[in-house]
Amino acid sequence: MPYVELDTNLPADRIPAGLEKRLCVVTAATLGKPADRMNVTVRPGLSMALGGSMEPCAQVVVSSIGVVGTAEENRGHSARLFEFLTKELALGQDRCVGVVRGPILDCCETGGGDPKLGKKYISCPAQEGPIRAWCPGAL
Repeated sequence: MPYVELDTNLPADRIPAGLEKRLCVVTAATLGKPADRMNVTVRPGLSMALGGSMEPCAQVVVSSIGVVGTAEENRGHSARLFEFLTKELALGQDRCVGVVRGPILDCCETGGGDPKLGKKYISCPAQEGPIRAWCPGAL
């Protein structure tokens, strides 16, 4: 199931009514996935800094199986979502960031680790620059 997580320091009263539904539809169309399978979470009012500034900002993470392709394809997904969010949230182009990725456990290989913690990390070679995360399942 694809999911979208939108974090922002905008207060809840500055989030346009129905944003979750519109974000669901736009993301589904962008990824070529059915909207009824999307999960969207919007978290307003967070303490956030972007580029060292506490001015209004947003960050979005989109995760879905089978949509992480070439860097060019991922830039296309990101551009469409960026355009939508900057318009909906009335943010400057330098105040919104995001990433489109496959689920870490879906596309990743186990490797390395921290012997002190007894954990291994997983990295995703399909990404442009690996995404790393601690993975209890990789022990």
